[in-house]
Amino acid sequence: IEEVGARFTPANPILVFKPPTAVIGPEDGIIYPDSSDHLDYEGELAVVMKRRAHRVPAAEVKDYILGYTCLNDVTCRDHQRQDRQWTRSKAYDTFCPIGPCIETELDADHADLETRRNGELKQQANTSDMLFPVPELVSFVSFVMTLLPGDVIATGTPQGISELKVGDTIEVTIGGIGALRNHVVRQLK
Repeated sequence: IEEVGARFTPANPILVFKPPTAVIGPEDGIIYPDSSDHLDYEGELAVVMKRRAHRVPAAEVKDYILGYTCLNDVTCRDHQRQDRQWTRSKAYDTFCPIGPCIETELDADHADLETRRNGELKQQANTSDMLFPVPELVSFVSFVMTLLPGDVIATGTPQGISELKVGDTIEVTIGGIGALRNHVVRQLK
């Protein structure tokens, strides 16, 4: 919130969808779209749902979670500014790297997150700093829409977002999970 100069703190989480075609795994290429000239990474903790969740109170959320993994919420920042909403900017094929595994025993309230671009540390935070802790976030979403097994919720990114270029390597690491590494590649014609 501070990094992007937001004038207010949202009272509720802001929800954005990514299509299944955005999902890729570790070491897969993030395709830089020809239509964009500003691509950013956003290292995040991801929550993977275990069972159907509809209107679940925050105190009961843990029973519905399979585990946690690393996620990179890749975003065309120029498209986000142009459209004044976030769907196109975050929905391109390959814009949701996830992995390397689903950790079922993680303490999601106290996990260290780091993001490195070409080996340089760019983001460093702990999940205890999140505006909406996991139980509150998952509960909120479950009151908006029914969550299904395998659904993934990205929890938001800390400060340190910056631009990606073709050829860059981006690595999101969460203590207790491991590292998700991907490379930015040029879009083929």
